[in-house]
Amino acid sequence: MKSEILLKDNFRGLQHLGIPVTNLEKSVSFYTKLGFNRVLKAQVNEPTGIVHVAMMKRENVIVELYQLTGEELEELRSRSDGHIDHVAFDVKDIDAAFSELKSAGFETIEDSPVFLVFWDKDCKYFAIRGPNGEKLEFNQILS
Repeated sequence: MKSEILLKDNFRGLQHLGIPVTNLEKSVSFYTKLGFNRVLKAQVNEPTGIVHVAMMKRENVIVELYQLTGEELEELRSRSDGHIDHVAFDVKDIDAAFSELKSAGFETIEDSPVFLVFWDKDCKYFAIRGPNGEKLEFNQILS
């Protein structure tokens, strides 16, 4: 049985890997030593507090480092292994991607694409969960 390929003309590739960290500046320094450059510094207001974000880029690879707050930060500190929080895919049209995946029966984590004041002209994203609980984010940098 042939299955339909979703987002066929809307998928552009890997956008970034999201990694929660316990000390943002220490992680920025670590990735800088690996040849990454900080290309974005931002913060997001969450109910638990301000989340500080650094986008680190080397060639075509972007790693999103972000420092959580409160209980989430304490839980992260208690892990013996690291944790990649999400894989983000780049799409041409975030609203079309959201509609297509919802129509195909995927349950989204957000009720609609979320706007963030990131990059030069901002971005929008939403996420779904994979079969093993992995978070798959779909992201459009706005132009």
